[in-house]
Amino acid sequence: MRLENARYHLSVHDPRKLPPGSIPEIAFLGRSNAGKSSALNTLAGRRRLAFVSKTPGRTQLINFFAVDDDAFLVDLPGYGYAGVPMEVRRHWDTLVGEYVFHRDALAGLIVVMDARHPLAAQDLRLLDWLLPSGRNVHVLLSKSDKLSAQAAHRTLASVRKDLAAVYPGATAQLFSSLKRTGTAEAQAVIEAWATARKQKAPAKGE
Repeated sequence: MRLENARYHLSVHDPRKLPPGSIPEIAFLGRSNAGKSSALNTLAGRRRLAFVSKTPGRTQLINFFAVDDDAFLVDLPGYGYAGVPMEVRRHWDTLVGEYVFHRDALAGLIVVMDARHPLAAQDLRLLDWLLPSGRNVHVLLSKSDKLSAQAAHRTLASVRKDLAAVYPGATAQLFSSLKRTGTAEAQAVIEAWATARKQKAPAKGE
């Protein structure tokens, strides 16, 4: 699977209009401005695959990017933004909740957190919300280039310890879109999830 072959496929505002779940899907979640779209762009080797905005709450759609016929990378709306109408937040709960908890093709979730402020209250609420889904979770500690090497590795060790308590089985790594740190490690996780999902029974048509 070559992530650099990812191309825009579809945007969905209504969970009833999701594409057929015929290939594995790896979804990206993160607080607004945590670096989620930048991480997706970096992993795909594209500058503008996913739209990067400095306006919190900009993405309110589920965006699908096809990696040949092998998998979809899925950009989910950011969470934890302020100043957004309640109806938009309710829409997030419905759209993302339906997808995360009921999507057969979903192989795992890449949760992007700013390495300078990981496991903030909003992140912990998200992980608590995700826990009943039993989904694979891999945390990218983005913007790790903003920390010294020593501070970055201290942060990674602390996050891994805390994750073991709040979301057993979740993994974490350092990541930087600017320096491309951690791209190979993240790509390996994505490919492993996609391969494991393919080895299961075919996903139901949705």
